[in-house]
Amino acid sequence: MHIAAVLYEGDQGATVDTLLARVAYQLRGNGWKLAGVVQAPDASRNSRCEMTLEDLATGIRVETTDRLGPSASGCRLDTEALEDSVGLAASALDCDTRLVVINRFGKRETEGAGFRSMIEHAVVLDVPVLVGLKRMHMDAWTCFVGGEPLLLPHRPEEVLRWCEAAASEKSSA
Repeated sequence: MHIAAVLYEGDQGATVDTLLARVAYQLRGNGWKLAGVVQAPDASRNSRCEMTLEDLATGIRVETTDRLGPSASGCRLDTEALEDSVGLAASALDCDTRLVVINRFGKRETEGAGFRSMIEHAVVLDVPVLVGLKRMHMDAWTCFVGGEPLLLPHRPEEVLRWCEAAASEKSSA
């Protein structure tokens, strides 16, 4: 099983979003078949809670933020839009996929929803998986992966090296 996470603290989310997008775009530019989503790096944001997911196979963007108004508090995630994004991303996953990238293993995934089933399907297909992981979800992630998780540093060259090694091991299996 090839599954790794880039762990981050609460204020490092945008940095990890950029890292994952950079890695995914480079691999896709090199001809890799990818599945999954990244936070669209050039999408406009009015707050840190806003999220536009870009499907890596099609380039389609899905706005996953509920417009609750300026005085609203709490979660702004549009769970229906998130599940639409999951369905779109999952439809591209097959045995020819070289890598799955998921921008977050977050609250929905800890609850058994969101991209969790796609990650499980990738593992069944022996497709490597790379995710962003906020420290507050570390316990749920550890339970999900069933052991000591592989955590990658915030360095694109090391993340790329892991992706290439994991995909090579899948290819030779």
